[in-house]
Amino acid sequence: MSTAAAAPRYLDYAATTPVDPAVAAAMSGCLTAGGDFANPSSTHAPGMRAAARIEAARAQVAALIGAAPDEIVFTSGATESDNLGVLGVARANADRGRHVVSARTEHKAVLDPCKRLEKEGFSVTYLSPSRSGVIEPEAFAAALRPDTVLASIMYVNNEIGVLQDVAALGALCRERGIAFHSDCAQAAGKVPLDVHALPVDFVSVTAHKLYGPKGVGALYVRRGAKGLLQPLLYGGGQERSLRPGTLATHQIVGFGVACEIAARELPREASRLTALRERLWQSLSELGGVHLNGAGAPRVPGILNVSFEAVEGESLVSGLTGLAVSTGAACNSATPDPSYVLRALGRDTQLAQSSLRFSLGRFSTESDVEFAAEAVRVEVRRLRALSPAGGAGGEDFGAWQGGGGATLVSGEGGGPGQETWVRFHLAVAGDTVKEARFQAFGCPHTIDTATWLCGELRGRSRAALIPGTPASWAAKRGVPAEKLGRLLVVEDALRACLQAWAPRR
Repeated sequence: MSTAAAAPRYLDYAATTPVDPAVAAAMSGCLTAGGDFANPSSTHAPGMRAAARIEAARAQVAALIGAAPDEIVFTSGATESDNLGVLGVARANADRGRHVVSARTEHKAVLDPCKRLEKEGFSVTYLSPSRSGVIEPEAFAAALRPDTVLASIMYVNNEIGVLQDVAALGALCRERGIAFHSDCAQAAGKVPLDVHALPVDFVSVTAHKLYGPKGVGALYVRRGAKGLLQPLLYGGGQERSLRPGTLATHQIVGFGVACEIAARELPREASRLTALRERLWQSLSELGGVHLNGAGAPRVPGILNVSFEAVEGESLVSGLTGLAVSTGAACNSATPDPSYVLRALGRDTQLAQSSLRFSLGRFSTESDVEFAAEAVRVEVRRLRALSPAGGAGGEDFGAWQGGGGATLVSGEGGGPGQETWVRFHLAVAGDTVKEARFQAFGCPHTIDTATWLCGELRGRSRAALIPGTPASWAAKRGVPAEKLGRLLVVEDALRACLQAWAPRR
């Protein structure tokens, strides 16, 4: 019998999707000597067959978003497409103006190029959304200036799933002669998208968000807008010289098949995923103290972003071993900072850090949703009982004294609204700690260190209460350097205990 652990239920489709079997089969026909592996720029028969496969895929990608095939420029993914659409347009039009408009909630693939432009002498206006995550057309219009050459607003936010009114925003740009770019990586194949019906000039899409391979995407370049764009790369002349380099036939073919399947499945999948999303939200909301991020705004069917009061998101995720979910965008999940998207919506640090993004997809089932809801309910209740902010349901430390004859001494570090909040409770008799317990709102490293310290504190005297330093604790418990600041809060809580523990006279 296999001893391998069961695979987690995958609810992170906004981060990436598995390749559809039909896509993988099509790609495999372009890799080996018996397939269409040749360089599509070659003029011999194998090269022309590969080129024909690419043009067929170009038509499939174009059909998904309502474009013409010759308006599709293949890239390595949405990040490159965003860079080309932002840097390429701004630099090409710098003689007309050096002002760009974007939003604080954009993907880093747009925000970082904007920061690069600022270093090149451009000014960038970053719009703040409403509390629901929507960029209001009035605020957008007010930000446009005579020297504005580009605006970039994503269609679907990758963290909260909110849809922007790109029709209204694009119209404001079109009437002023300003180029409009939209990151549609989370929209293509998820919601109806017709770029010819929208006032957009440039649109970024990627394959791996819609069951295609990683490493390939596209930039839609409206007919007549090519002159507004300059390339980032040079050499070879492929893709109308906008993105030179030998085309990856197998990836592009896979992208095309993925788009064809997505177009066919979109109506059914949209309604199915909306029902699953609402079922999950209903189950989670019964916990109380749960906030739907993006509430009141139109949202893409498959994304549900929820913040939980009195719970830290990283600890929540680490406790959900049977689920694959995210505390935010996959590109940012490694950082200890709270989601900049949720902070832009006005969420405080604790709520921004206590968020989970559930993203459902083609292979998600009702069973997955029920499993996820129950797992989250159990873990949220556990963490709330542990948290200083948890209220009812936790241990009554006011009545706990660790046994007869002991006195309760408590101290805390951090506090409400901060990313780490720790409270120690010591049962002391005379000059000795008999028992130690803690409450914590913090990351898994914070909770692990506090748990370990409780064992170390037993039997210690007041004079030797604090066993070592945060740096030594980090070394013993394997805490990464970027989390050391959180252990300083743990130390603050112990020092507060020391102050509250009156020395014997």
